[in-house]
Amino acid sequence: MSDLALKIENVSAGYGETVVLNNISLEVHKGERLAIIGRNGVGKTTLLATIMGLTNLHSGSIALNGKPIMHLPTHVRARSGLGLVPQTRDIFPSLSVEENLISGMRGDASLDEAYELFPRLKERRSNGGGTLSGGEQQMLAIARTLLGKPEVLLLDEPLEGLAPVICDMLLDVFEQIAKSGSQTVVLVEQHTGLAVNFADRVIIIDGGEIVHAGTSQELVENPGLLERHVGVGLMEAN
Repeated sequence: MSDLALKIENVSAGYGETVVLNNISLEVHKGERLAIIGRNGVGKTTLLATIMGLTNLHSGSIALNGKPIMHLPTHVRARSGLGLVPQTRDIFPSLSVEENLISGMRGDASLDEAYELFPRLKERRSNGGGTLSGGEQQMLAIARTLLGKPEVLLLDEPLEGLAPVICDMLLDVFEQIAKSGSQTVVLVEQHTGLAVNFADRVIIIDGGEIVHAGTSQELVENPGLLERHVGVGLMEAN
């Protein structure tokens, strides 16, 4: 039985007729932590959106746990084991924290799981989603997705615009999730140093193509790779 969680082969995709991703091939193993890094506008977010079925797929294939999903609608992909926390968070501002969480629950999920990871959400469980701070909204978006019991968790720049103390707290949560071994984590992140430190393996995207794929340790030992493809050194990226 294959240990691949995701397999992407020769994928070209974008929006309408515009092609953003060019011939992307990528394998992600079950339980792996993969970071996707690169400059702004190179296709990182589009890659996650394509995995979820939110873009126009021009060619190629996507498989989840060995089963093709590229022709499935987004909600079916979610039920099949994909979970996306988008840059935009997309919580329901008119619903309470608890109602937002309930909307994402599947199977044997319980609210206590979310409150254990994010005690602040329990304190604010009756508050409207729209009254939360940016950090609290991000906690809510992550917790709601986790209650959907995804096997593969896609995180699109979850630390963007957040205070360092909130970033540290979220990274601790991602560590807990990854160490459980039950979920595969794919992280798109502009905080390159944090992403490299978190991940087992890193791919760099530039111009809609994968220009480097390797272990995190390779980037630590060869900082010139980051300078060449991302425009910063590892020390600057932390």
